[in-house]
Amino acid sequence: MKRYTLILLCSCIFAGSRANRVYVHPFSLFALENVSCETLSTQPKPFETITVAPLDLNILTLDTRDMSRVDTQRQNIRERTTVLAQQLNPLGLRMYMALSARQQSSNTLLSPVNAFGSLVTFYLGASKKTASAYQNFLGLISGTDREDCVSFVDGHKVLRTLQSIKSLVDDGPKDEISTQVWAFTPTHTQLSTNFVHGTQDFSDSSFIRSLDFSNTQEAEQQINSFIEKTSGGKIKSIFTEVNTSSNLLFLSFFNFQGNWKTVFQPEKNSQQEFYVDETTTVMVPLMTHTGPYHYLNDKVRRCTVVKLSLSKRSYMLLVLPHEGTSLREIEPKLLTVISFWKENLQEGLLELSLPKFSMSAVSNLRELLTTMSSEIEPRLFGAEAEFNQLSSTKHFTVDKAIIKVTFAMSEEGAEVQAKTQEGGIPLKLSINRPFFFSVIEIESDAILMLGKVTNPAL
Repeated sequence: MKRYTLILLCSCIFAGSRANRVYVHPFSLFALENVSCETLSTQPKPFETITVAPLDLNILTLDTRDMSRVDTQRQNIRERTTVLAQQLNPLGLRMYMALSARQQSSNTLLSPVNAFGSLVTFYLGASKKTASAYQNFLGLISGTDREDCVSFVDGHKVLRTLQSIKSLVDDGPKDEISTQVWAFTPTHTQLSTNFVHGTQDFSDSSFIRSLDFSNTQEAEQQINSFIEKTSGGKIKSIFTEVNTSSNLLFLSFFNFQGNWKTVFQPEKNSQQEFYVDETTTVMVPLMTHTGPYHYLNDKVRRCTVVKLSLSKRSYMLLVLPHEGTSLREIEPKLLTVISFWKENLQEGLLELSLPKFSMSAVSNLRELLTTMSSEIEPRLFGAEAEFNQLSSTKHFTVDKAIIKVTFAMSEEGAEVQAKTQEGGIPLKLSINRPFFFSVIEIESDAILMLGKVTNPAL
């Protein structure tokens, strides 16, 4: 329970980041209709299933969608997105820090929205006991249930709210934010319509297919070829070591193609050294722009924080450690300090030089949860997890759960820079050593991306 209390405590910290917002318990917004406490020992209710379509490399159409399920209720969408952000932000930061600790000298990238949504999708197929563990981990518990009795949230409402957060951002001149989901099962598998609809609520396009796993090499080739074709070539050879006894292979892909709000000055772009560590440097293209920025020199944590506007609804928060300070010293403080940074930024004139960079990362969700805690993964995916609401197949398991994220920024469509303030002497800030960044949606404060760049040349 201590871990779940920590999640709720962190949620309260983020909830207080804007003084004009009244805290709303997340369960009240996302609970099932006519919700009541359900005893965990009672038998699950029967559920509808559909037969998974066979994989055919010549048929690449996405799954048919019931458009009547699209969430058109807009009157409380701002409240729902804000409250949900209070849950996914601290959990996303904890997941990022676990991933970063495992990749200390490597570039690291995670989308809290993508990771959170993937977990909620599996929640839809879990037994009552396992679904209760998911709700605890996601911070969506009612707070009043007994240990043997649980009130459940509507996972579809959660997933559609995540999509609403994404749609709020996707309004820039050239911004593109998309989510794709793939799931592969053995031939003739029956999956619950609840899970299938969940993949559709969560994504812009979904592909659920079945195939024969008896020839693992051929199955692996077919799956990877299908994903490569349906992703437009963005994902290649994602699944390896396919097993003949596999029940479900799952992949979620979050693609962020962003756009700087203000164009950098091309005449100031140059090749400069980036200090990967004390003994290693690489030459990288640095973009430069002089103008007003909101920034903070945090002397306590020994770092400089800069806010960079992206689309009309999002911005990047960039954190550069002071010389002699490493990211490893700052990252453990992120859970409590991001709100402080956002509230204490002040406008000033900067000559900012930033390396051009794009990133792509693949994470095994089960391995990531294991890194966070040896107790979490068994409850959500491993030996203690039950997915008797996911398929009619007995003892159904989730064998692989992969999340892939890509991030790239462009200057296409960016506004021409504003005139440099006359008489002002800009502070020069060169991002020429490892840095941390997050991409945040303005209205809800939801964190879309978390990453560190140790080497922009990779």
